[in-house]
Amino acid sequence: MEKIRMGVSACLMGEKVRYDGQHKHDTYITETLGQWFEFVPVCAEFELGLGVPRETMRLEGDPEHPRLMTGKSRRDLTASMREWCDKRVGELEQENLCGFIFKSKSPSCGMERVKVYSEHGMPSNTGRGLFADAFMNRFPLLPVEEEGRLHDPALRENFIECVFALRRWRELLAENNTRAGLVKFHERHKYLLMSHSVPAYRALGRIVAEMKGRRLPVVQKEYLGQMMEALRARATVSRHVNVLEHLAGYFKKPLGPDEKAELRETIASYKAGHVPLIVPITLINHYIRKYQEPYLADQYYLKPNPVELRLRNHVY
Repeated sequence: MEKIRMGVSACLMGEKVRYDGQHKHDTYITETLGQWFEFVPVCAEFELGLGVPRETMRLEGDPEHPRLMTGKSRRDLTASMREWCDKRVGELEQENLCGFIFKSKSPSCGMERVKVYSEHGMPSNTGRGLFADAFMNRFPLLPVEEEGRLHDPALRENFIECVFALRRWRELLAENNTRAGLVKFHERHKYLLMSHSVPAYRALGRIVAEMKGRRLPVVQKEYLGQMMEALRARATVSRHVNVLEHLAGYFKKPLGPDEKAELRETIASYKAGHVPLIVPITLINHYIRKYQEPYLADQYYLKPNPVELRLRNHVY
């Protein structure tokens, strides 16, 4: 499978481009995600021409419209950085990225909670790096995350799930860009969407059901926007349990009493936090193969991303 193109802050790749001449190499990104992702590294400050090493910088003023100031020389780099950001995100439109992993706390790349200093020198964690802000404004549907948050199992799973869903969407447009293709795409994502938001799944179903007489590109744009918004909502234990119980309903007839009891107990154990999600998922996949349930076999909920990433092996 062709690797998924992913933007990333260059220092996380081990490139020595930070202000102190060092890097922030993240082995999970390069070694684990690197098996499936092809990275496009970006360092706003280095590419702006500020050199390595360089003065420290920080955001100051209004958190909504902060100024980027150097520490010692007090140079205001806001205008030049914003001009560079506009140019760089324009170039990134050609890269076919499926997301971006930012360096946390950076005045250029921090995605959230970046320190912004008031005129009295008091910091508040209310800002966003200038490059991250420009990128997220230009590509509002692309999944984005920070390297620190990727160490949270639930946030990591949600981010990567969004990335692979977007990848499948682009494959749909490239390989089966038809109304029938959209119907099939929606069907195969039914339980994945339900695990994030049942109302959102129903709203997407209405878009698909009512697309007759509408231009397909308009329908697709509306569907993609609502799908990515739905997937950004965290899948909770209760939502997963709801989906698991729906899936279990397909086996009311074929399962024997002992198998039914085992499935009920496994779902209950997951609900109680005794086992990770992968346990009931594995059991359901076993029954799908054993009793040949082709509709469920097609559901991306049961394998939304490579099993080697072990994203569902944690207890919520």
